[in-house]
Amino acid sequence: AGSSSPPPGGRVVVAAMDLSSPLAFALAPVASPMPQALRGAPAAPEASRADVPKGQSSTGAFAVAALSGMAMGVTKRHARNVARKAFKTVESDRIFTEAQELMPGGVSSPVRAFKSVGGNPVVFDRVKGAYAWDVDGNKYIDYVGTWGPAIIGHADDEVLKALNEQMQKGTSFGAPSALENVLAKMVIDAVPSVEMVRFTNSGTEACMGMIRLVRAYTKREKVIKFEGCYHGHADAFLVQAGSGVATLGLPDSPGVPKGATAGTLCATYNDLASVEALLKENEVAAVILEPVVGNSGFIPPTKEFLVGLRELSTKYGALLVFDEVMTGFRIAYGGAQAYFGVTPDVTCLGKVIGGGLPVGAYGGRRDIMEMVAPAGPMYQAGTLSGNPLAMTAGIKTMERLKQPGSYEHLDKITGKLINGILQAGKDAGHAVCGGYISGMFGLFFCEGPVTNFADVTKSDTAKFAKWHRGMLERGIYLAPSQYEAGFTGLKHTEEDIDRTIAAAKEVFAML
Repeated sequence: AGSSSPPPGGRVVVAAMDLSSPLAFALAPVASPMPQALRGAPAAPEASRADVPKGQSSTGAFAVAALSGMAMGVTKRHARNVARKAFKTVESDRIFTEAQELMPGGVSSPVRAFKSVGGNPVVFDRVKGAYAWDVDGNKYIDYVGTWGPAIIGHADDEVLKALNEQMQKGTSFGAPSALENVLAKMVIDAVPSVEMVRFTNSGTEACMGMIRLVRAYTKREKVIKFEGCYHGHADAFLVQAGSGVATLGLPDSPGVPKGATAGTLCATYNDLASVEALLKENEVAAVILEPVVGNSGFIPPTKEFLVGLRELSTKYGALLVFDEVMTGFRIAYGGAQAYFGVTPDVTCLGKVIGGGLPVGAYGGRRDIMEMVAPAGPMYQAGTLSGNPLAMTAGIKTMERLKQPGSYEHLDKITGKLINGILQAGKDAGHAVCGGYISGMFGLFFCEGPVTNFADVTKSDTAKFAKWHRGMLERGIYLAPSQYEAGFTGLKHTEEDIDRTIAAAKEVFAML
């Protein structure tokens, strides 16, 4: 600063800087807003001037340091502005505005509305491989994968070819087809607990059939679920259900009668003592859980927890049910039960087994499944259940997953992704934790560890929302909720992961 007093308006004029200064370049004369700390600041005490290079005044050093900080701030703002200028959502905003007049909240499923992360959702136009494009032409690396099914990539050529061939024969029969047998055999061969299977149209339908089945088989009414685990939107399960319920801040749902949840008991995930306490006091039909939680973010179990549940269920005469709608064929070809080596009595499936088309299934031991109509008295039905398109897509998807190296690829890229993101967050000074198994991952904005839903609630959701928006602006599409897991697929490349980690570093630096 060349004058003893600042120019009018509180501005500092910098004529030039030595190349050895922290900014490492010479600046042409420029007027910059004067930091509040510089206005009328007293001279620094002698003891604080020891670090000032010879020939440079402490005032000059102070100005350089202040301007360095200003420059860093300008750089961050510049990066943010560049991302925002390139990111336009005019058409998405128009479509979503119209949608809100046509559908509740403008969406067909609540979490899609971006309520917990702010801003309007982007409206997709097309997908292919690991990528999605919105109606404004923005391209994204997609880590939602239509909420899990797109494990071999969106719009896979082999799947599309098979679907096209099947559509020439018809889209729905409402009658038995040989394709049901093919997919049923593949499920039975892969999933340790499944000896017979019933196909449905969604994971929610599968869980609805399952809860009726376990009650019919055991002749008991009460079931145990876990805080933060989601098993679809059937009345009996909307108790401390995580996922969309937590995203919207609803502890449960209006319209669910007390009687519907009277038989639903809640335990704490990864806490065997909480489970046994309920089993001791109640006649329980089944203990039901996500073997790896994905609907409260990503929460893995301990092996001891799953083994203990198997032992406790057997001891107290309850069935053990794994809801593998999310984990089935994702964390291993045989699901979480194959990965952890713990076999339940009944399993629910969905997502991957339909290859991107609506599907669900529940299966288990033969003696249990023979309770289902028409083999037995427990009724459940569905017009489009086992339809040939969903069966075809599922068959082709599972054929691809059986190829050597599939799960090794998922493990490699997902590990690199989550470890890179977590390191970027920690390097920027943020409290973050997370983990992954194969093609499923998650992170939380808290110190961790996260072992149950109570731990999840300690996460800084406001910070997550800002981070999510910054990533979206940089072409990274993540689940729009802290309470959801993320997914990778076979089409994600090392370059995709590198780009994602680089974007994460930029955004973390701005939070």
